[in-house]
Amino acid sequence: MQIKIDGLEFGYSSTPVLNDITLDLSGPKFVSIMGPNGVGKSTLIHCINKILTPTSGTVMLDGKDVKEITIKDMAKQVGYVPYSANDTFPLTVVDTVLMGRHPHSKWKSLDNDLDIVYDTLKMLGISHLAMRNFNELSAGQHQKVMLARGLVQEPKVLLLDEPTSNLDVRHQLDVTKMLKKLSVEKGILIIMISHDINIAAKFSDEVIMMHQGHIYDVGTPDHVINEENLKVVYGVESKIVDDDGRPHVILKDAIPMDESADMVERVRSPVMAAAIRKKQEEAKRLVEKETSEA
Repeated sequence: MQIKIDGLEFGYSSTPVLNDITLDLSGPKFVSIMGPNGVGKSTLIHCINKILTPTSGTVMLDGKDVKEITIKDMAKQVGYVPYSANDTFPLTVVDTVLMGRHPHSKWKSLDNDLDIVYDTLKMLGISHLAMRNFNELSAGQHQKVMLARGLVQEPKVLLLDEPTSNLDVRHQLDVTKMLKKLSVEKGILIIMISHDINIAAKFSDEVIMMHQGHIYDVGTPDHVINEENLKVVYGVESKIVDDDGRPHVILKDAIPMDESADMVERVRSPVMAAAIRKKQEEAKRLVEKETSEA
């Protein structure tokens, strides 16, 4: 499965949120989107799964513009787990998760759907909650149930908005490790928004770092998660140590807001710098071609 985004922009009235987002993501892969609050991370995945309509640019799913894909067909291919969903359902956990099977449901398919639901609950370690009322669950249990609902869709792409934010440290690791495993075993392209830099560094195949509505940097964790990027994007001093070939971040101090803002004005993002170099090279080749033809 491939998601190709070209020149994506989105804003509310006169307030831009996303600016010239261009990405090419192919699965199976585990991708983390990082960045401080308010940089457009959730807006980006909402544009991918048609919750929001971009003001310009395109989102292609396996070569087809998502504008041309019906909601039901989209749900068969793309699963979505929102951030700490406030949804309340007067249903049992089983019935809540079963809602995720709706895009695939046919008459006489209930037994198969229930098997998928119970297998997913067991995989997430919450099968004991099956007959509990969804509204009675803790925040962490709630989050796991919503994750189960996304997984039972059996999507080719799974979009996750901070799926472990309400979980304790052990369960954060367990769930993220399981998602990484699923991306390989099921061939899923998983795109997860995360504020936990070290979990993203530990499990991601690719990291997208966003800043002020732009893609600031993109690549492998060891390429993107470095002291300079963290200083500019997050406004923090840090130390990066190697942990079995993966970067591990030790936070040292916050940079004063005025110094951080000044630094952002002076520093050009790696992605922006690469785009400028590409345009300069194209312009140079064009000049050379015109000169040779003259």
